[in-house]
Formats: sequence, structure tokens, C-alpha cells
Amino acid sequence: MERVAFKMKLFPGREAEYKQRHDDIWPELAELLAAYGIRDYSIWHDPETDILFATHLKTDSNRLAELFDQPVMKKWFVMQTDIMDTNPDQTPVQIPLNRMFQLD
Repeated sequence: MERVAFKMKLFPGREAEYKQRHDDIWPELAELLAAYGIRDYSIWHDPETDILFATHLKTDSNRLAELFDQPVMKKWFVMQTDIMDTNPDQTPVQIPLNRMFQLD
């Protein structure tokens, strides 16, 4: 498995709404993420910058390239457009991060 890390940008003052939406994640979305090879997914918030830092493990059989085309994923992304930076296709702006160090 490979660890993936990326950042996203939350709109100021929207952290409570973002957290609530994720606390109430749709069961079908959680199942979809698992089915597409995502494990151990965490999102962290920096209150000084409103940057969201996310990490997850992706399994060898992951199909991340296909995930964003799934209807439930598209519906989730549309729901997030009012609280975070998104691309024209309504996917969140995700900036990949490069690992600089790891200590196991």
C-alpha cells in the first residue's frame, strides 16, 4: 500500500460545516471509497490558513482514476462547492504533497 497526501482549501468560517458533513458521511460514499481502494483516510484542518491536509492509504488494487466519475462521488463534490475551493467540474482543488521524511 502507498500513502497519499494532499491539501485542499476550506472557505473561512466553514470548518464546523465541513466537519459536520464528514461526521455524517453517507454510508454509500464510505463504501465506495473502500471499494475503490482507499483505506485509513484522515483530513486535518489548519485554523490559521484554512488548509485541509489529507492522507490515505491506497491499496494495490485501487481505482482512484475512476472514482471521481461515480455518481455518489459527484453528488458529494457538488455538496462541498459552497464551503471549499473547487475546480470548474466541481471536484475539490487537490494539491499533491511530496513526502520529505518518514519514520516508522
